[in-house]
This record gives sequence, C-alpha cells and structure tokens, in this order.
Amino acid sequence: MRGAALTWVLAVLALAASGCSRAPENRSTEPASSEDEPHAQEEINLDLWLERLEVGSRELYSARENVVGAIGISAGDTVADIGAGTGLYSLLFAEAVGPEGRVFAEDIEPLFLDLINRRAEDAGVNNITAVYGRETDVTLPDRVVDFVFIADTYHYFDDREAVMTSILRALKPGGSLIIVDYDLEPGAEKPSEKSHVRFGKAGVISEIEFVGFEFVEEPDVEGLEENYMIRFEKPAS
Repeated sequence: MRGAALTWVLAVLALAASGCSRAPENRSTEPASSEDEPHAQEEINLDLWLERLEVGSRELYSARENVVGAIGISAGDTVADIGAGTGLYSLLFAEAVGPEGRVFAEDIEPLFLDLINRRAEDAGVNNITAVYGRETDVTLPDRVVDFVFIADTYHYFDDREAVMTSILRALKPGGSLIIVDYDLEPGAEKPSEKSHVRFGKAGVISEIEFVGFEFVEEPDVEGLEENYMIRFEKPAS
C-alpha cells in the first residue's frame, strides 16, 4: 500500500473537517442548464444536483438497475465509485456487495461526500466509505478493489492518464474497470448539452489501453441508448 494507503487514510480523515471547504476551481458546482455543462463558481446546490442527476429522463438513472446487473458484482466484493456525485450508484453497490463487501465513494467535492455519508446513514447503510480524491489521483490503497465504476465522469478528468494510472494501482490483478459515458458518433454534430464531451468510445478505449488496461467487452445494457458501457481488466500479472 505504501504512500497511496497513507494518502487515502489522510484524505478520509480530512473529509471530516471539510464541510465548509470551497469547491475546487475547475470542478462543476451548479447543475447544468440545457445549454451548458456546469463549471460555475457558486456554492454547490445539492438539491438541484439531485433533481438533475436522479430523474427518470436521465438514462443513467432510469437504467440504473440494469447497469448494476451488467457489472456482475457479487456479495463480498469491493467496489470504487469514482466521481460518485450524489451517491446514487454507491448506494446500489452497497446493497449488491452486502455487509461483507465495501464501497468506496470517491469524489473531489467534499459536499458530495457529506451528502453520501448522510444518505448512507439515513438508509442504515454502513459499508460505504467516502473518499476525498484529487485531480490526479483517486487516493485509494493499492490492489484492494475488485470493480471500479466511472459513469458520466471520465470526460471531466483533465489529466486522464494520471487518474487512470492511480485506478490501475487500486485494482486487484484481474479486477474490472467499467466505464459508462455518452458516445459521439463520428462526423455527427455534438448536442449543445454535451459540449463538454471531448471524444467518443473509440478514443476512450485507446486512452485506457495505453495506461495498461485490457479491453474486454461492450455489454448490451437495456435502457442505455445514448450511453455505452465498456469493460476493461487489469492484467493478472
């Protein structure tokens, strides 16, 4: 675990005192309008984020049960939800792994982590650990995670190689990385509400393979039409 483990422990401890922390300057702090994705400087409004992210018209919400089922999580597994946001999937993963499993809900916005902690407490869930990540490192210990899940977040990473390298370290050998994101059709005009998405599925696969992951499959998930799911593995040796 070496330095990464110490970093993770310190990050989790720092979270307890971070309730009044300012949001990172290059992180979204307000839900997007229909014309622009958020990169505002105003204090985060959790109610508006819940309304934006957990609504039936959003594929990642309406198809959430199918998405979780397609991952193949088992009781006792350890799952990292990277860019956990409001904790929607973290709570679903906590149910899937059961009391013997563990979910790391990682985000770089302390107020989201505070929200996840409160939602877990309200639901009587005690197998979620909120993790305060950094722009270049998810701050998880080495080789502890069975599944890493990144939904609607990969395209926000500024230093994707650094972030994905830290994820590669955190996964156990043979562990799975699941990416769910919006696809861009080659040559098609990009919708205004997806102006922040810089590349499509082929570009994502190429970048992640370059870091050292092996591409495995693209599962067909009922309910996902605008978004794709792709699975990678960390080499076993």
